[in-house]
Amino acid sequence: MRYHHISVAIPVLAEMDNLPALVELLKLQTVKEFDVYFCVNNPEGWCASGNGQQQAMYRDNQETLRYLKALQTENLDFELHIIDRSSSGKGWQGKKCGVGWARKEIFDVISANCSDDEVVVSLDADTAFGEKYLESVLCALNRNVECSVLCVPYYHPLGGNEQLDRSMLRYEIYMRHYLVNLLESGNPYAFTALGSAMAFPLWAYRRVGGITPLQGGEDFYLMQKFAKTGKVLLSCNEVVRPQGRPSMRVPFGTGPAVAKGIDYMDSTYPLYPIEGFNSVADTYALFPQLYEEDIETPMSVFLRQQLKTDDLWQPLRKNFKTRHLFVHACTERVDGLRILQYLKTFPLRSAEDELQLFCKRHSISIPHDFSFKNSSVGIIDVVRDALFELECDLRNHVE
Repeated sequence: MRYHHISVAIPVLAEMDNLPALVELLKLQTVKEFDVYFCVNNPEGWCASGNGQQQAMYRDNQETLRYLKALQTENLDFELHIIDRSSSGKGWQGKKCGVGWARKEIFDVISANCSDDEVVVSLDADTAFGEKYLESVLCALNRNVECSVLCVPYYHPLGGNEQLDRSMLRYEIYMRHYLVNLLESGNPYAFTALGSAMAFPLWAYRRVGGITPLQGGEDFYLMQKFAKTGKVLLSCNEVVRPQGRPSMRVPFGTGPAVAKGIDYMDSTYPLYPIEGFNSVADTYALFPQLYEEDIETPMSVFLRQQLKTDDLWQPLRKNFKTRHLFVHACTERVDGLRILQYLKTFPLRSAEDELQLFCKRHSISIPHDFSFKNSSVGIIDVVRDALFELECDLRNHVE
């Protein structure tokens, strides 16, 4: 199968300030004749009974709808589709609201109207990218047609506000430290799930049963579905650049991390110790042997507690009659969520001490007195860039 056409999916909530720049980037794409779907969304009550901020976001959405409808009259290289989940009578009802539902709405519309060989590119309205971005996504998936999803490299540009930049860099270093440690062990859940940085063929989306529309983390759980049923592609020739802006629209992720600030990071986004990642790798290495006999793994005590069973492996042996199928079942059981939960059981060093050990292992230069709170943003940015280069090199060499 070869892919020839792209549908771009963009949820929108109070993004009028960002949309003109985004549209200009779409106009510059070297790939032509693609489709763009905007889902402008907010809860139903915001227009009449929302608080001041909610009503302001609703008005922003209404301005966005007018802007997008005017764009539809222009002679664009791409087809522009508007899904109105904002206007009176069309907003979200009850708990069915948020970015997860907006993504689901767009993905399902695309699925209802396109064939299996359609490529869906998921973006956010505050994300920048190069003029060859869509071309790069298409080429990468065509070179790797066996892959279920492309997890695109990302890089948050600095915004010029020292406090916000410091928080954003701290959060990004947390994400890169986590991913590099998983990549080095060849773990199948080595990916960073960002809704603004993923693309997938429609056949793969249909195979996993679509996205679960959560209030937050919907991108992680969709990526995990792809990882369990196929292969994750981690590199292409482009990088997306989402804004590292403060936001409380979702319960966790970049926006809340930046909004809550640097003092919030150590308790919520620690740099997990290398001993934990090594224990995960050692457990995975024992899966083939577990097909033959019960043996203790570094994660066994944790898994018995989490799964509330003393018989972790025999049910899998009973249901999966070959070693290959059994090992795959083990990786499905000990998935990305279980790995994160397990890492949280380890005693933590300070983020600075853990980063010093990490940088020493990878021959990355870092000041001996490095501090997320006290070092200059420029110094922290240099360390971030070193982790970014290391991560990209690992992404490019994943088989």
